Amino acid sequence: MGMTGTGGYPGTPGPAPSKKRPAWMVGGLTIISFVVLLYVIEAYDVATGHRLDNNGIRPLESDGLGGILFAPLLHSDWDHLLANTIPALVLGFLMTLAGMSRFIFATAIVWILGGFGTWLIGNVGVHCPYVGVRCETNHIGASGLIFGWLAFLIVFGFFTRKIWEIVVGVVVLLVYGSILFGVLPGTPGVSWQGHLSGAVAGVIAAYLLSGPERKARALRRPVPPPYLTS
Repeated sequence: MGMTGTGGYPGTPGPAPSKKRPAWMVGGLTIISFVVLLYVIEAYDVATGHRLDNNGIRPLESDGLGGILFAPLLHSDWDHLLANTIPALVLGFLMTLAGMSRFIFATAIVWILGGFGTWLIGNVGVHCPYVGVRCETNHIGASGLIFGWLAFLIVFGFFTRKIWEIVVGVVVLLVYGSILFGVLPGTPGVSWQGHLSGAVAGVIAAYLLSGPERKARALRRPVPPPYLTS
């Protein structure tokens, strides 16, 4: 007598196979949820008189270190958030295509390392109109994270040597490469320090997370024959 399913009784149907969502769908939902969270936070911030904005990164101040955790979630106004929305959706989604685990680790590296870099250099190039008074800056916004994702996507394929990742990097460079000028000082009120720190952290994350591919490539590299002398 035949048996069906995984149960121990003849004729008993087993559990229905679970349908696993495609990776691109999981990545898309993840990024959309993150951006929705940014809008919820900004709505609350506006309703409370922008009190949350005081929790950004204040460079070289001990109580400003906590801003590393909160700064990417905060924006000065709706225009600031709107300017970051499309790059966050596009670049964040492309990041997830490298794998959700890599996306999570890369985001964590850019978030923490880029934030710490901003804390270190955030006052560089800041001119205070008052002589003898040290100007304090407060860095907020997801753009540091976005610059980290951008830099990661551009260089990751060159570390892994995978064709499709190289193509993604080239396309991203062509479409969004011009915004890399944002790592340079020039626009008042824009945290080029945060952009630069995020971009550097993105390159570091790409190098670290491409480790398996780089090691595999090293193992496949032919060993040259030994030279013998007489």
